[in-house]
Amino acid sequence: MPKAYVFTRYGGPETEALVDLERPRPGPGEVLVAVRAAGVNPVDWKQRTGYRRPGESGERAFPAVLGNEVAGVVEETGEAVTGFAPGDEVFGTAVAGGYAEYALLAAGITAHKPAELSFTDAATLPVAAATAYDGVHQLALPAGATLLVTGAGGGVGVAVAQIARARGVRVVGIASEGKKDLLESLGAVHVPSGPDWAEGVRPAAPDGVDGVFDLVGGEVLRDAADLVRDRSRLITAGAPADEVERLGGARVARARDAAVLRAVADLVVRGDLNPHVTLTFPLERAGEALREVESGHARGKVVLEIGAHA
Repeated sequence: MPKAYVFTRYGGPETEALVDLERPRPGPGEVLVAVRAAGVNPVDWKQRTGYRRPGESGERAFPAVLGNEVAGVVEETGEAVTGFAPGDEVFGTAVAGGYAEYALLAAGITAHKPAELSFTDAATLPVAAATAYDGVHQLALPAGATLLVTGAGGGVGVAVAQIARARGVRVVGIASEGKKDLLESLGAVHVPSGPDWAEGVRPAAPDGVDGVFDLVGGEVLRDAADLVRDRSRLITAGAPADEVERLGGARVARARDAAVLRAVADLVVRGDLNPHVTLTFPLERAGEALREVESGHARGKVVLEIGAHA
């Protein structure tokens, strides 16, 4: 039977297991893919602890497969699905987990993978890069403006820096000292994270910043709000809506459609976006991959390579 990496109840890493699961069957509007790669994101371990995404409803059935972004080859399509056929190479958002040999994708949030794009890189795009793309376009900063990015060294932050730089925006990124070289290679100004990080921003932006893309939340978000001149250009993917709205900002408004996936794939193909996959693991070591991301110290993206030709 096909393998999948699951969590069996809400909790910590002790709830995770590699198990045999029956191959899923696509329902209406769904595509079944043989997974070649699956991106690993902070939202994955947060869901294991009971976190629900905005708009997510209903009881979660256990065992629940971990993972949200997938690249692979279409095996079967469900009722009312058009534009996809068996053998197509695709990437998209998993319906019920992606750390598996087979996964269901929502057809409306699935795109054909360009031939120039590897499965491994494609698997980083549906969550991390698409969140970055949506947020940068939501801020709509003009060329020459300064954008502050908190948590800039992770998968979303690395994509934010590159997408903003491609639009002519100056980027100041908050990240650990170990991620300094990575951020500077993207053309961003690095400011070390830590208790006094806000003071470190002032030499780089003495008059404040034009926008904030927060990926941390909490006290970091509150400190960042004091640095932005217009609170309507304060957005977060790292804090709940009520937390940022109290500060005058907003959550990143996710489009969650195939058009965004095609757009970020085009950025990679053109050379404007490098997903910076720094670590890959086989499915059997999915727990190690998730620990890397859960630690908060991963540079760039972590990906599971599954099956052949990842």
